[in-house]
Amino acid sequence: MVFFTPEGAFIENDGYYDFDKIFDCGQCFRFEKAGDIWRGVAFGRVLRVRVTPEGGTLLGVGREEYESVWRGYFDAGTDYSAVNAVLARDGQVADALNYARGIRILRQDKWETLCSFIISQNNNIPRIKKIVSSLCANFGERIGENDFAFPAPGAVARAGEEGLAVIRSGFRAKYIADAARRVESGDTDLEKIEKMGYEEAKEYLMRIKGVGNKVADCVLLFGYGFFDAFPKDVWIKRVIEKYYGDTFDETVFAPYGGIAQQYLFYRERYKSSPVNA
Repeated sequence: MVFFTPEGAFIENDGYYDFDKIFDCGQCFRFEKAGDIWRGVAFGRVLRVRVTPEGGTLLGVGREEYESVWRGYFDAGTDYSAVNAVLARDGQVADALNYARGIRILRQDKWETLCSFIISQNNNIPRIKKIVSSLCANFGERIGENDFAFPAPGAVARAGEEGLAVIRSGFRAKYIADAARRVESGDTDLEKIEKMGYEEAKEYLMRIKGVGNKVADCVLLFGYGFFDAFPKDVWIKRVIEKYYGDTFDETVFAPYGGIAQQYLFYRERYKSSPVNA
């Protein structure tokens, strides 16, 4: 439930909104927590979320802004009680829910998601965040004293591979530059993907240099809400080997494989290095 108060839009933690988990489960890279407040930038806006056991307040956000921007960002239209009822039929996911309940898949800006997950290749979350922050500071539009929007494809394309050296992204620079050129020129139409089925959309994204199976699935899951996308990073490969073995078939989680993946990832990461304990 959402309530509008003088402080902002309060979203009740009814078991399906845990902002600590939402922002710390590896799906987005522009939010940091200080004290009880998560602060970051999305869709060119600064968002501050004060977290309490009862839920989170989107500070300064009124009804109009919530409905036009943040309701979609937090994918409020998806009924996670129904999703979890389906996924809990699998014993491993049922156990993962003990750790991951409250995660929601964000619906992020498509270009930012593509660029961020190209950066994520063979990388860890702190370094991904550092590179993304540098990309925004160097090429994004200033939206406050110390905040920057995610740079438009044209700004990144004009920088090119050489200009991107400043963000210290290594081999990924040529892939970022190629993606920016393709999106800016219209050769890759990110809006067109909305109308595609999963397999067609994945094939379309993988025409971009440096976009393989895992990156394409991350973009489709976190940028488009393709819940059947099932990204396989080292954590998930470890989970599959450890708990499912050679007979694993991701279609067992259909139509919510991407959400199952996120729960399993979070449990394994939490058990290896507890967060929010």
